[in-house]
Amino acid sequence: MATLTDHLRGLSDERLAALVRLRPDLVVPVPGDLTALAVRAQSRLSVARALDSLDRFTLEVLDAVRFLPAPVSVEAVLAIASQCGAEPAVTRPALAALCDRALVYGPDHDLAVVPAVTEVSPYPAGLGRPAADLDPSAAALAADPAGLRRTLLSAPQPARAALDRLTDGPPLGVIVPPLAADSPIRWLLDHHLLVQINDDTVELPREVALLLRRDAGPLGRLHPVPPVVSPRRASGADRAGAGQALEVVRWAEAVLEALSAEPAAVLRAGGFGVRDLKRVARVAGVSEADAALLLEVAYAAGLLGDDDAGFLPTAAYDGWQVSPLAQRWRTLAAAWLTMPRSAALVGQRDDRDRPIAALSAEAERLGAPAGRRAVLDVLAGLPKNAAPKVDDVAEILAWQAPRRTTRSRAVPAETVLAEAATLGLTGLGALTGYARALLRELDGPLDSDDPLGVRGDRPVPDAAAALAALLPAPVDTVVLQGDLSVIVPGPAEPTLAAELALVADAESASMLRVTPASVRRALDTGYSASDLHTLFKRRSSTAVPQALTYLIDDVARKHGGLRAGTAGAYLRSEDEALVTEVHADKRLATLGFRRLASTVLVTPAAPGRLLDVLRAAGYAPVREDATGAAVLSRPRSRRAPGRPVPPARRDDPLAMPELRPAQLAGVVEQIRRGDAAARALRRAPESVRTAPGTGAAGNGAHATAMQVLQQALRDRSLVWVGYVDAHGSPTSRLVRPVSMAAGYLRAEDERTETLHTLALYRITAAELATST
Repeated sequence: MATLTDHLRGLSDERLAALVRLRPDLVVPVPGDLTALAVRAQSRLSVARALDSLDRFTLEVLDAVRFLPAPVSVEAVLAIASQCGAEPAVTRPALAALCDRALVYGPDHDLAVVPAVTEVSPYPAGLGRPAADLDPSAAALAADPAGLRRTLLSAPQPARAALDRLTDGPPLGVIVPPLAADSPIRWLLDHHLLVQINDDTVELPREVALLLRRDAGPLGRLHPVPPVVSPRRASGADRAGAGQALEVVRWAEAVLEALSAEPAAVLRAGGFGVRDLKRVARVAGVSEADAALLLEVAYAAGLLGDDDAGFLPTAAYDGWQVSPLAQRWRTLAAAWLTMPRSAALVGQRDDRDRPIAALSAEAERLGAPAGRRAVLDVLAGLPKNAAPKVDDVAEILAWQAPRRTTRSRAVPAETVLAEAATLGLTGLGALTGYARALLRELDGPLDSDDPLGVRGDRPVPDAAAALAALLPAPVDTVVLQGDLSVIVPGPAEPTLAAELALVADAESASMLRVTPASVRRALDTGYSASDLHTLFKRRSSTAVPQALTYLIDDVARKHGGLRAGTAGAYLRSEDEALVTEVHADKRLATLGFRRLASTVLVTPAAPGRLLDVLRAAGYAPVREDATGAAVLSRPRSRRAPGRPVPPARRDDPLAMPELRPAQLAGVVEQIRRGDAAARALRRAPESVRTAPGTGAAGNGAHATAMQVLQQALRDRSLVWVGYVDAHGSPTSRLVRPVSMAAGYLRAEDERTETLHTLALYRITAAELATST
């Protein structure tokens, strides 16, 4: 039978390009010839990658080819698949997909499977090895079909149930020795229906499984079509998702603001401590699971970083905070889709039974982006507003990519759907319209019809714009009430949000409250009483309550009544009674006040600590400089250094890049040329392929070579040229000389359509070609 190399050599350029497109890892880097390409195509790692991309039915058809005895024909594969319930109309495309990936190759009457498939998946169709390969007693039983049937019919019900579980595959079972005498497994071992292959593993012989499958067929029941689901209709999915998107942006800001006020320490082993996670969740008003998810997403988006102070927002957070709300959501959602981490692992135990911390290395899952995208692609493939059950999504994924889905480190569909709901990509269980736009946006505007792979003029969906159309318009006014509460009747504009964060304390997403502490906070940052009156009058859509006016004036009168300086620090006031009150306040005893005059106190404490203690006790001091002028400043927000955010991509980091048509054509041409050169080298005469110094490579041989080249130049004939390349390696080419002058030979390689320039002193031999 022809080898895979011969098979690849016989393919057209279009089919070879299709192979490279389906298995791009074969050309990273580009192989030198078709022999090297065939070696890669049969390697265990490349075959495992190819199998991971196949659906359940295509893998079952591959098992059919492996199950049949050689020579395997296409008609035999169609027949056995039809016996197991799959019509030829669906089997042929699956078999063609295997051939396109070079997992199956050869003529229609003699198909072969690359050997590495058996290494990756040792049990075709879930069938064990023949009994003759396992145990002589089992082989003797299998050789007697009537005796085998009688033994199976006599099996107790528990033993038959164990056989039924192994029949569908895999054929291996784990036992815990020692087995009791009345154990069903012991009965099966004693009657040679199972074979113990080591201390804790048993295997079901192939003949036994085939007898048990007599009704379904030797391959078992095949699955030619994906599972059919009946999702419910969620007509308000977009509205519900948009509301959650609005909420998750607020949660993310609350989490980052909590870290801005008090950074979290970086654990010695890396990651975010459990105590800090609980604190941040409590301050932000979210669950610990949601806090972990938001931390991971913010870190992936470049909004959160770490330095010597610990985890805290980066400089990029300031720009994100004032951007439109829909754009802020898109930043978070895109980061979640592409981050190679799984927030659901936070709090679980690792291999060493230690809890996994947020932002730690143990939460990394390189396949997480592809897993999330696979789940969302299932939702995107359903009709709009269709909300399937979690089990239905898991079944579809198990059919689309069974090997990838059953992998131990895969992210479960349930986890992906829960996180997507938290982030507002889904609403009422259905994928939202703006989330569909985001998926297409991340795919990019590449036009597959363009042979050069140039990005065309097709518009790319704008997920942020689609979400913004669903959100209420940003408001620039509020409603002030007599109880000093502030109602925000919609998402606040960035400027209004910044002003409200300074002058009021948040109680919910749409309600804030003005308090003496918030007014003092505004005055400390440089606002005057008249500024605050103007602010509330400008931003309120109703009349400013009289209680708010009184509160601002009352706090402003007290604000700055005390002034601090350096002594350590000093405290002075024109109000002698106030100075006496402070001096006598037992809560301030730790400051060690000493009265220098009726209006001046000094303390060894630093001015910053003096101000903090006074404010904690309910006073409203203001710091002053050496000239006596008040020093008013906004507290400086601490920020971590900015982190580069990798470009968004839909697949996991281990995925191979998708090659464009022009790139595929170039790769195929390069392989073809390399293969032609390699074949030409193998056909070169021995005298030309001989290395310098091992044959006629002396001065006489060189002179003879020059004569041969001159004759070939005159006759315009082909000549084999042996020479030493720049690396000192002997090689040879079949060329047609064009010119020979100034110490160089210029010759054309007609197979590769390349013009070569060879230094004459490197040429070791030359011989006229007898045929091409």
